[in-house]
Amino acid sequence: MKTAVITGGGGGLGRALATDLQARGWFCALIDLPGGFGALQPGAQQSLHPCDVTDPAQVAQAVAAIRAARPSLDLAIYNAGVTLIAPFAGMDAAAHRRAFEINYWGAVHLAAELLADLRAARGTHLAITSVAGFAPLKHRTAYAASKHAMTGFFTSLRSEEAAHGVRVALAAPSFVATNPGAAYAANGLGRPGAAPDGIDAMTPAQAAAVILRGLDRGRDFIPVGRVAALSWWLQRLAPGLYARQMVKRMARESA
Repeated sequence: MKTAVITGGGGGLGRALATDLQARGWFCALIDLPGGFGALQPGAQQSLHPCDVTDPAQVAQAVAAIRAARPSLDLAIYNAGVTLIAPFAGMDAAAHRRAFEINYWGAVHLAAELLADLRAARGTHLAITSVAGFAPLKHRTAYAASKHAMTGFFTSLRSEEAAHGVRVALAAPSFVATNPGAAYAANGLGRPGAAPDGIDAMTPAQAAAVILRGLDRGRDFIPVGRVAALSWWLQRLAPGLYARQMVKRMARESA
């Protein structure tokens, strides 16, 4: 039985990915903050590992426990993240750094711990980025920067790990409604999937199905949702047009 390690695995998209993988016969080692697992329990196809991914020591401890219990670690899914919705003017610098600590550094800490394991298994790194990871979005300067950093890291890692038979794939959802109606902190930080301006909303189950189908087809980049796919092609083929459309939308909303 192959093993997937999934951050943010206690709910939302991480939990939906685990459910689909378990239906395929996978074992899922779920990583989330203490208290983030809700009513989930360890079982024959899953283990639970409370861990703050921004703490390298905690990440190392969680991976060591998973490694000791499983014959191989075959898939890493970097799904843990937060969003930050705020204009850059007046942005809380600590919130900006916090977005990077979770979205970018949390993934990097885990990738460092799992590098040798995935080489041994000839496995896969799967990074859950965002449309904001390749295209500009209104009031998402910090969030987009963290996702651009994540995209740059994993696309570059792909070239290094190919010689070891390791795949690196990225999935970029437009909007997955994982926490509809959840409140945001005064500094703009919040749980993903709660944005009031989200469009082309997908359920976690729908997004998970698209992502795993893309993996099955061998895709290195998987746009998740119609807006994500359109934005990807428009940003590549006509970046000026994409930027003008974003400016127009900002002007309409501030009128």
